[in-house]
Amino acid sequence: MAAASATSPWLLRRAFQALAFSQPLHFNKNLSFHGNLCTFPFHNPPRSSGLCHIAQVIKGDNDVLLKGVGDKNAIEEVKHVLDMARRAATRREVYHTDFLTPPVLKESLTVLEKLADVKAVVQGGYPQAERCRISVGHSEVLTSDPDVVAAINISGNFSFQPCSHGDFLGAILGKGITREKLGDIILQGEKGAHILIVPELVDFIMSTMDKVANVSVSCKQIPLLALEYEPPRTQSFKTVEASLRVDALASAGFKISRSKLVNLISNGDVRVNWATVTKNGTILKTGDIVSVSGKGRLKIGEINSTRKGKFSVELIRYL
Repeated sequence: MAAASATSPWLLRRAFQALAFSQPLHFNKNLSFHGNLCTFPFHNPPRSSGLCHIAQVIKGDNDVLLKGVGDKNAIEEVKHVLDMARRAATRREVYHTDFLTPPVLKESLTVLEKLADVKAVVQGGYPQAERCRISVGHSEVLTSDPDVVAAINISGNFSFQPCSHGDFLGAILGKGITREKLGDIILQGEKGAHILIVPELVDFIMSTMDKVANVSVSCKQIPLLALEYEPPRTQSFKTVEASLRVDALASAGFKISRSKLVNLISNGDVRVNWATVTKNGTILKTGDIVSVSGKGRLKIGEINSTRKGKFSVELIRYL
């Protein structure tokens, strides 16, 4: 089924502030946003818009909707979100996913925006959150932003033993909590860390978490507005290339040889907009995010043609 033709780049950029950087998804013009939350209401558009009503999906259009999922590793999780949306709309209830990874979130929203009877609210706790939850329900039922993300401050004396993201994650998972119940972990240097978590596990963490590595800690729930975080640090530079292929721009952006970049693509270590790249000749455009395992992330900035027929490309490296 064709996606809606109306596309708003402005709405697109706002939608993925919750993912810590802009992402060029193409949602229809019915999207709206409130504060730090991204809300996606779909109000019974005309049939020509290319949107499905829930009744159609019940009849077996799941496969049609899932056909457009670019990241095949995310299909099962996206299918679960789609089934949840279908139940929520038909039963006129509201359901919530666990915390989703950026690839699954991206693909899920792409599918959900094709449903005419569903409203979706994305929450990660703060505008730059990478791991987010989706709340789905019929537009007449989901009329307010659900309280589905909680924040805990884990404090201790980390002056002599700094702890990494992995240390905090390991301490939490060591309590028997699955990764899906936990959102972002925002390090606070010597002071500790802020963690985002499902509200139903706040009391458990606060009563059981007493150490991170060998550092004694205390836990306190804090409002989301009290979260302390910084915008991602970036470095911008320009390169002139003969093409806009991913192997050309990524090798320039990450300062590695083109042959090594090709090998990384062959090994499945390169993603564009969170979808694994399989072809060296994939063409990039402004706003695309390139991720390379072990190297970080790169955003494609402004692209201009040169007099010699090449491309001057701004590359924005996340530090």
